[in-house]
Amino acid sequence: MLQIKVYSDYVCPYCFLGEQVLEKALAGMEEQVQVEWMPFELRPEPTPTLKPEEDYLQTTWKQSVYPMAEQLGIAIVLPKVSPQPYTHLSFEGYQFAKEQGKGAAYTHRMFTAFFQEEQDIGDVEVLTRLAEEVGLEGEDFRQALQTRRYKEVHQQALRHATQEMGVRAVPTFLVGNKVVRGLLREEDLRKLIKQELEA
Repeated sequence: MLQIKVYSDYVCPYCFLGEQVLEKALAGMEEQVQVEWMPFELRPEPTPTLKPEEDYLQTTWKQSVYPMAEQLGIAIVLPKVSPQPYTHLSFEGYQFAKEQGKGAAYTHRMFTAFFQEEQDIGDVEVLTRLAEEVGLEGEDFRQALQTRRYKEVHQQALRHATQEMGVRAVPTFLVGNKVVRGLLREEDLRKLIKQELEA
């Protein structure tokens, strides 16, 4: 079984595009591969998060994100949530989901909620509703976030990403023993997965 780890942040549009590209690249190989999503915060507290109405995001999306998404045929929108949410709570929720075997479904729902529905994924009530949508027990989930039950587990995951793996930008893919930084084309990612499977 080939292990693939994807380091990503729920507010990173390239990570959402990367999730979609990976899914297509894996077509027909799903049984041989195990994908694990790994947390990484681009802007942890107290670093200010970005505002969608300001030039930086407007320019980046116009010049890079939108053209790339169009090329890939993926619907994506720059969410109007301002400032953008911190992601530590959504990632603590991910640890809860992962324990229940729903890490991938939860990750996908975070991406679509933010980049297609413009939902505030820093809000406990929003996160609880999304968690219920992927089949998690809402009240238990809400309590886990309110009591910060997974705070330390999440902090350990961040330390692993930055200190052990040296992740500086996302998405970063670890395919078997190969580290790939940034977004690959579907065919290149597929080729790499096949090579690692054969190895």
